[in-house]
Amino acid sequence: MSTRNKLYFASDFHLGTGSYSESRKREDRIVNWLDSIKNDAAELFLMGDVFDFWFEYKTVVPRGYIRFLGKLAELTDAGVKLYLFKGNHDMWMFSYFEKELGATIISNELKIERGGKKFFLHHGDGLGPGDGFYKVLKKFFRSKFCQWLFARVHPNLGVGIANYWSTHSRISNQKKEDPKPGEQEWLVAFCREELQNNFYDYLIFGHRHLPLDIQLNPNSRYINLGEWVNYNTYAEFDGTTLALKSFE
Repeated sequence: MSTRNKLYFASDFHLGTGSYSESRKREDRIVNWLDSIKNDAAELFLMGDVFDFWFEYKTVVPRGYIRFLGKLAELTDAGVKLYLFKGNHDMWMFSYFEKELGATIISNELKIERGGKKFFLHHGDGLGPGDGFYKVLKKFFRSKFCQWLFARVHPNLGVGIANYWSTHSRISNQKKEDPKPGEQEWLVAFCREELQNNFYDYLIFGHRHLPLDIQLNPNSRYINLGEWVNYNTYAEFDGTTLALKSFE
């Protein structure tokens, strides 16, 4: 019988973006990946923008993704601890996944220690220098008032507006991001600032849409998990070392 001793990290599935058939193919690929880790995963960290849009009305959630959600239920029923991070596309998660899957919802950063290694985990949006407009917008979207206001909109209209907005996003147009040189990677700048006050072996993020593994100093690494429209990348921690991998 296999031992559950590994941690898995993935981000930016953006389920729902693109055409229905494209999203379904991506969902099937993600389900196959989840199936491949189900026997040795102890904890699964899905670090934001799992869905291209998500809003939980009191009695309604977005349709679709049944195979993905069913596979998550299979994993959590088998004892895998699930963490779901709020991203900039799916920040309106409330209690649905907690009740249905026993998931832990993470609104901002999560700091953990496993196998003697310290981890700083965050979706990555709104961190580092610049992007002032989004930082203000994020506060508004996360406000109780904005959530109450959107809940007054009928789901057909609300989801329709969100899906239209989504068609203009960088990921829906399948654009690959370009890496910035050195310190111009804003999450690298954030990591270096964070490390001035606290030590972490691994600082792991999504959001950037680029699989990146950057040595910040002799003992600390910045990991970006990439995305699943172009790269199908994830990170695996076996209790000793962490590796950025691609699922074929």
